[in-house]
Amino acid sequence: MATATKTGKVRPAFRCTECGWTTAKWVGRCGECQEWGTVSEAGTAPTGPKTSASNPSANPARPIADISVDSARAVPTGISEFDRVLGGGLVPGAVVLLAGEPGVGKSTLLLDVAATAARNGRRVLYITGEESAGQERLRAERIHALDGNLLLAAETDLGLVLGQVEATNPDLLIVDSVQTIASAEVEGSPGGVGQVREVAASLIKCAKDRNLPVVLVGHVTKDGSVAGPRTLEHLVDVVCQFEGDRHSRLRMVRAAKNRFGPTDEVGCFELTEDGIVGLSDPSGLFLSHINMLVPGTCVTVTIEGRRPLALEVQALVVPSPLANPRRTTSGIDNSRLAMILAVAHRHLGAKLMETDVYVSTIGGAKITEPAVDLALLLAIISALEDKALPVGTIALGEVGLAGELRSVTGIAQRLQEAARLGFKRAIVPANATLKAPAGMKLLQAQTVYEAVAAAHS
Repeated sequence: MATATKTGKVRPAFRCTECGWTTAKWVGRCGECQEWGTVSEAGTAPTGPKTSASNPSANPARPIADISVDSARAVPTGISEFDRVLGGGLVPGAVVLLAGEPGVGKSTLLLDVAATAARNGRRVLYITGEESAGQERLRAERIHALDGNLLLAAETDLGLVLGQVEATNPDLLIVDSVQTIASAEVEGSPGGVGQVREVAASLIKCAKDRNLPVVLVGHVTKDGSVAGPRTLEHLVDVVCQFEGDRHSRLRMVRAAKNRFGPTDEVGCFELTEDGIVGLSDPSGLFLSHINMLVPGTCVTVTIEGRRPLALEVQALVVPSPLANPRRTTSGIDNSRLAMILAVAHRHLGAKLMETDVYVSTIGGAKITEPAVDLALLLAIISALEDKALPVGTIALGEVGLAGELRSVTGIAQRLQEAARLGFKRAIVPANATLKAPAGMKLLQAQTVYEAVAAAHS
């Protein structure tokens, strides 16, 4: 576009080739995407609207009740945990973006999805832009994902990718990854903002025109957000986050956006040498001392999406030789530990000012909800006194700065899960309407002092 001066002359504008940001004068750095050397003169452009009305007879408007929904029903992928997150499966014409850190297992999961769909009689086209076809074949052999209906192509040019779709006419397209594909019609390097936008728009148009489900693999930035322009997340139908510590077996898939299903579901997987396996009951990964008396351990129940998960919290308290004692956490927020230590010092008289405190969860799980507060407090007191909690005990509740216990959401669902796993005692905030599941005894407490006393009763 161009701007007009007071004298009537048309002054050319400058546009960033990566993100499309415009400015009236040339600058060395884009004010939107912060890239250097991407701003160039865009030339003049005609004023006024460019698009006029066209004949809609090819696709006339119809009453909404007359539109068939058969073509929009989800088709299961065969991977139950993935289907749980997607809302039942892949909808024809839908575009799914699966984002995650390098090495977390995105390619392994999607190769397993592709092989399962191929065994069910669907033609699958897998485009790999990060690895060679031989490397992908070796991974498929390792996880037993070889099938005649699974077609593999190593391409990095968008035109060739679309040509492969035309030639093979697949029932499912997987592109690994969207940041490695580039279009010759757009300036910029692969992975740049302009390239990612063009690749995504072309693949989305292909998906809608052919009623073809498409799964795109995306990279993430250091803060965990999807790399590339923000419009990428707006264009696709589903955005899934693939999470997990590379040193742990547990992997979780969450839906950050889903036009066809809920966004509060979580799929749990276990990454093994032979591939990735869905876990319909993953609680066993987070427990290590169910029937043992071990000081410094306490079990709680968290809710991931709609699924309750029993989780063991471990604490270690030792004398510190340092002027500033260590406070080390793994899987638990550091500021939450600091708050719990302050409450324990103020309301329980715990001598923790000259000790190192180490807190960890089992299985690499990460907890952000306040329901873990009471279990964390009891684990620390247990480690400090070197006195184990009775076998079969769980703790639920949020700890306030005044030393009070607050109820948490879904407490009845959490107690049902604990009872199913064989726990007999539950320390919970006082609630007159709360009923204990069959075979479980509730120990209700209003303060942290009462909770510690109930834990050893």
